[in-house]
Amino acid sequence: MNRMPGGRNFWFIVLGLLVLNYVLMAVISPGTKPSVTVPYSNTAANNGFIQQVEQGNVVKVTSQGETIDGEFKNAVKYPPDSKDKAAKNFDTQLPAFVTLNSNNGLQKLLEDNKVEISAEPINDGRGFFTSLLLGFGPVILLVFLFVWLSRRAAGGQMGAIGSFGRSRARRVEGNDTKVTFNDVAGIDESKGELTEVVDFLKNPEKYQKLGGRIPRGVLLAGRPGTGKTLLARAVAGEAGVPFFSISASEFVEAIVGIGASRVRDLFKQAKEAAPAIIFIDELDAIGRQRSSGGGPFSGGNDEREQTLNQILTEMDGFEQGDTVIVLGATNRPEILDSALLRPGRFDRRVTVPAPDKEGRKKILQVHTRSLPLDTDVDLDDIAAITPGMVGADIANLANEAALLAARRGHGKVQRIDFTDSLEKIVLGAPRGIVLSEEEKRRTAYHESGHAIVGMLTPGADPVRKVSIIPRTMSLGVTISSPDAERTNYDVDYLTGRIKVALGGRIAEEVVYGSISAGAESDIQQLTGIARQMVGRWGMSRAVGPIAVIPSDAQGPLLPGVSEVSQATQELIDREVKRIVDEQYAQVLQLLTDNRDKLDSLTERLLEEETLDMDDAYEAAGLVAPRAPADVPLNA
Repeated sequence: MNRMPGGRNFWFIVLGLLVLNYVLMAVISPGTKPSVTVPYSNTAANNGFIQQVEQGNVVKVTSQGETIDGEFKNAVKYPPDSKDKAAKNFDTQLPAFVTLNSNNGLQKLLEDNKVEISAEPINDGRGFFTSLLLGFGPVILLVFLFVWLSRRAAGGQMGAIGSFGRSRARRVEGNDTKVTFNDVAGIDESKGELTEVVDFLKNPEKYQKLGGRIPRGVLLAGRPGTGKTLLARAVAGEAGVPFFSISASEFVEAIVGIGASRVRDLFKQAKEAAPAIIFIDELDAIGRQRSSGGGPFSGGNDEREQTLNQILTEMDGFEQGDTVIVLGATNRPEILDSALLRPGRFDRRVTVPAPDKEGRKKILQVHTRSLPLDTDVDLDDIAAITPGMVGADIANLANEAALLAARRGHGKVQRIDFTDSLEKIVLGAPRGIVLSEEEKRRTAYHESGHAIVGMLTPGADPVRKVSIIPRTMSLGVTISSPDAERTNYDVDYLTGRIKVALGGRIAEEVVYGSISAGAESDIQQLTGIARQMVGRWGMSRAVGPIAVIPSDAQGPLLPGVSEVSQATQELIDREVKRIVDEQYAQVLQLLTDNRDKLDSLTERLLEEETLDMDDAYEAAGLVAPRAPADVPLNA
């Protein structure tokens, strides 16, 4: 909906001027007297204008065109049965065939009845000021409004430019920041590195008297959702200092120089409120590597580059006694400009990693503090089945479990609420489609093939759940996760993952003698693993320890990952196919030898549709593996 121009104050002023004009008119003008309209002649009722003249009841008249105004001696009401009050002033309309002159007898009739014939209107009481207000008041009002609007527009343009240059950072006072380190879990190493920053903001004299200088900038780097923003707010909450928060993209505008102006204003506000914290989120939006030379993406007038230069200048301009710390957060630290990371600017980097199993358990404890948990909820088990999840994912999981428990009418949040919510988050909500018996059985064999290979392959991740309930784009799913966190992957583990991905396709081939399109995502996954084994991790003797495929964070033009020759590309493709073919042959033999286990798990899956870990291993005639008691949770 479009707003009316001028704003609320403008319309208040217009309304006030109109009221003032009306009041002045009411005070200065004496007003008009009540008047009655009578017919020129009415012989039937004997109360027309002519009849009133003949009766001597008309005192004076005046004529304007064909209209006659006059004044009665005694008040008259017309029509006689009207509810209006009688009036002495009257007006009537002169017929077209009658003229007010001496030849037709009307003037003579008026003179015979001693009626005063006047040139001044009977009902016009306007004076000089009244005429002035009526004639020039609206014009003066319009002129005033035009002048006022023009000045406002001129001032507004200057004010708009000024407001563009002001920082849009959101300031939160230290006492209003409720987030502390108690609300940050699972990233203890990162919290430990920031404890020194908190202590400096609380006791700067302790470091300054020894000549020490706290890092001016601290860069928080990590995956999205690991808690970088939460950690920055916790630093401000622990230190009890003002917290200026802004996204790097808010600095950049279409007008060159606005971003630099906002940077100057932000640092000025922070220095005035010192000790304080400036938090710049998504720093890579303006801090990415600058181009050099005369390429098409270089240039000193680039708005992003000018903003970055201003940040560098402001951080260099910190005095020895300034107690302002800049916290930056990014998901891609590898693309940041080297000038940002040199000593004296963002000279300390704090990596905020994804939490391990123990870290996920602590995060669950934080986000379930306000949830009534049932006795069957074991946070340690839930942490074990959520590998790879970060703080934001776990917070979402706890919230979804609470919502699901409420919809189901549970008095407390149960384990099944957590597991079903996890499936919904990872796999999507169940689809309302009905599979034919043949499609359902084929899907069950496909998922059982994945599960059996995962159960019988040494070193493969234990199977946690098998389901043939259609979700999003898949008709079924097999979930596997390790007992302990993995920080490195050897050849056996990677080839084991390739085998598990091949299990579904080969199970269909063993049972039906044909294959289907249901293995599309499996093929994409195993191809990616095999290609990275060859091109990035040096796990092929034919290629050797040579990087021929860029990592996810690098571009194709960086050192070590330049474009390869056609012969090398063909060699990579042959090696990828060799690795996959070798695993294919082994999986085919494995499922052929264990056809009974495949059939048993499939039949049980058709009955239950979803099997948890213990039920799945039992249906296959195997014993579910358990993590040794001495295996640390954060191994």
